[in-house]
Amino acid sequence: MQVFHTESKIIVTCNKRLSPYLQSEIEALGFTPVRVFQTGVELKGTVNDCIALNLNLRCASQVLYLLESFTAANPQQLYEQLVTIEWEKLIDFTGYFSVTSNVNNEHITTPLFANVKVKDAIVDRIKDKKGIRPNSGPEQNKTVVHLYWQDDRAEVFLDTSGETLAKHSYRKIPGKAPMLEALAASTIMATNWDRNSTFINPMCGSGTLAIEAALLATDKSPGFFRMNYSFMHIIGYEEEVFFVERRKLKDKGKKSLNFKIIATDLSADAVDIAQKNAKTAGVEHLIDFSVCDFADTIVPDEAGVIMFNPEYGERLGTHTKLEATYKRMGDFMKQKCLGYRGYIFTGNPDLAKRIGLKASRRIEFYNGKLDCRLLEYELYEGTKREPKDE
Repeated sequence: MQVFHTESKIIVTCNKRLSPYLQSEIEALGFTPVRVFQTGVELKGTVNDCIALNLNLRCASQVLYLLESFTAANPQQLYEQLVTIEWEKLIDFTGYFSVTSNVNNEHITTPLFANVKVKDAIVDRIKDKKGIRPNSGPEQNKTVVHLYWQDDRAEVFLDTSGETLAKHSYRKIPGKAPMLEALAASTIMATNWDRNSTFINPMCGSGTLAIEAALLATDKSPGFFRMNYSFMHIIGYEEEVFFVERRKLKDKGKKSLNFKIIATDLSADAVDIAQKNAKTAGVEHLIDFSVCDFADTIVPDEAGVIMFNPEYGERLGTHTKLEATYKRMGDFMKQKCLGYRGYIFTGNPDLAKRIGLKASRRIEFYNGKLDCRLLEYELYEGTKREPKDE
């Protein structure tokens, strides 16, 4: 089973509402999407293509390569189909594998039961062919098999990523309520920032937005920080393919910028964490960090993008202190950021009304399960104050 050189369906998954940005990344790599849906992009390719996708994508979660699709009305039929797959040519009998699933079948009350049926089929097949049972468990750091089973239609994939791609491996110290790296990259892409002009991130917290901006501007892919993927544990893996792709990442990355990326926070601890994370990402020298109130952030004359990710507070009964903070953000952008495009990412529409500026766009995102908006403000001379922003 030569999956590294055989084309099949590939599903690249992402968090809800990130697929437009994932699509643009995939197209930039030279792939042609077959289908784009709310939580992913479908295309065609080999497992070697999956290596390039894993190393380059910022907005993705998993890269799944289709092995087989078939009809299975119940768990027994699922097992009978799975045991015919040549698992002994994919998983080393001395190795380790794990199973994940997305199941909606009337006979399944818990996905764990479906996972066990997949595991049993793989183990029984390999034991029958090799005489030894491979180990299995929940850790996704070796070979990972994914089952997608809806009603009587089943698809079995190799998850070539393993641990999620949505975390970019540089954030060793998360800080308080951090934004997921894939979400941060997507929100920056949504601003249409040209990656060649000032980027300011007041209230930077653990630094995720500023770091992702620096990575985008220098064309450094997050895959460069990671040395273990599930594709490495599939029989037939050619290490040289991975290292060739990794060298491409290194060669294309820029070493310096001719504009400023600025990150500030009132908390010295937050700035210290952000600097350490930026150092791990190799971009500490590209970001001007400082400890100050957001209103005291230095704003260069060269216009660009200013982006806030403030606290959202409680959905009901918003805090008076946060209301004042949101109003101050609006005042700061109007008074000190003329010529810039301003962005505020929030999951609290009531607090958004306190900003006092009219949003030119409201871009939909989710942060976890929370319905959020990235609010865009054109900050030009004579910006009209609007007391009611809905």
